[in-house]
Amino acid sequence: MSAPVMRPHADTDRTRGLRTWDDAGWAGLRVVVTGLGVSGFSAADTLAELGARVVVVDGRDSPENRAKADTLRIVGVADVLLSEDATHSLPEVDGERPDLVVTSPGWRPDQPLLMAAHEAGLPIWSDVELAWRLRERAGRRTADWVCLTGTNGKTTTVTMVEAILRADGRRALACGNVGTPVLDAVRDPEGFDTLAVELSSFQLHWTHSIVPASSAVLNLAEDHVDWHGSMEEYAAAKGKVYERTTVACVFNEADALTRTLVERADVAEGCRAVGFTTDTPGLSDVGVVDGIIVDRAFLENRRHEAIALAERSDLGAVAPRHTVANACAAAALTRAVGVSPEAVAEGLRSYDRGEHRIQLVATSRDVMWVNDSKATNPHAADASLAAFSSVVWIAGGLPKGVTYDELVSAHAGRLREVILLGTDTSELRRALAAHAPEVPVHAPLADADGHGSPDGRAVMAEAVRLADAHACPGDTVLMAPAAASMDQFRSYAERGDAFIAAVAELMREHGWDVDSEADAPA
Repeated sequence: MSAPVMRPHADTDRTRGLRTWDDAGWAGLRVVVTGLGVSGFSAADTLAELGARVVVVDGRDSPENRAKADTLRIVGVADVLLSEDATHSLPEVDGERPDLVVTSPGWRPDQPLLMAAHEAGLPIWSDVELAWRLRERAGRRTADWVCLTGTNGKTTTVTMVEAILRADGRRALACGNVGTPVLDAVRDPEGFDTLAVELSSFQLHWTHSIVPASSAVLNLAEDHVDWHGSMEEYAAAKGKVYERTTVACVFNEADALTRTLVERADVAEGCRAVGFTTDTPGLSDVGVVDGIIVDRAFLENRRHEAIALAERSDLGAVAPRHTVANACAAAALTRAVGVSPEAVAEGLRSYDRGEHRIQLVATSRDVMWVNDSKATNPHAADASLAAFSSVVWIAGGLPKGVTYDELVSAHAGRLREVILLGTDTSELRRALAAHAPEVPVHAPLADADGHGSPDGRAVMAEAVRLADAHACPGDTVLMAPAAASMDQFRSYAERGDAFIAAVAELMREHGWDVDSEADAPA
């Protein structure tokens, strides 16, 4: 079922004047917070601190949520409703209709409570919208926001941005859809000079007043269509990151839709469009020349000169093309806010590359085992598959309404075997049959209809054994699912950990020597 298009309502008289932490109107504001995850808990805790009257709603009555509910009641939240029934209607707050709903990213617009709030004319905000309105507070520094979104590469890029800003001597933090909730960042006692804010399409849908200093859509591919209702609505949500940007809207020269979103955006007077590319940069681009990331955007004589920012080797011994693209985007975003060229190089050398993104787990008997559990959609898996020439591909999971025809067609020539994860592999099976009919396909612990076991760890262990049975010297066993993990695992990280553990057990059983590194080769 596709979510309907729902445009957030404008502010009401009760919420219109709420623009800083110190506004008196927060006290007594009646707010419903949907979801008791990381962002929902942070929103409820913040609003209670402000003196708002808060009711939290979550459909799961679990021990974890009950513990969170107890904590929130202690800090002053009026009530926490934990049941599926509670999500079906808009609750009252202190016996009256609420003034505002703050919703968690996982709640679709067609969820009954949100539909009821919309029909009642209530403003619905994301935690990001709330954080923006609270960013100014007497006695604390007010941070600039550098904001980015995209189908893939967000976390890598926002981590790079944070590292570059810190290398420039700024107090900076990556937050939002990664790590620290943005509300926790704006509540920091000291405050920050700059926040690097990763934004999901879900958060952007309910956000309408942030003013980034610089902003970027890294790329766009079919994803989360089930949540947004169509690719057009998904792209429109992503494009909201450019609205009201003051210095630079950064777009991907290799993705024409990102440029189109900049052209459609209503930005501040004087804001510039700046492209990034892994090829030679054009005028007002950041790109790559002879392995050096260069800036032709943020210098006076950009028509005839360029500034060297960093070397490709600063990104690690081997850096795939998409990692270089992320670095160029991070460089453009930070140069827009005045970061020095030296800080770009230092930041890219020092950033935390993290786990589960083209992570070389082991090399043994001339077979590489690579974990890319973070490839949760076809676009991300495309970048992984493109990095290797002969692949035993472990793929599948929760597809989120996407199709796999383009992905399989593009990489059929490099696939030697395919091993399917997921409780429903029908769409991936169909694409493989249509575009790679000669490639053997295996489905561990699946029934005759292709439905896989929900026991993710058991399935992963069997998938690794099958991969070992079919891999030949020179192959790469690549776990790049092109799908979400929630049908068999709690997260992509748990899925990646299961792969790593299964490979380690395999190596121990065989008594093989293992040579592993941090990065897989391109």
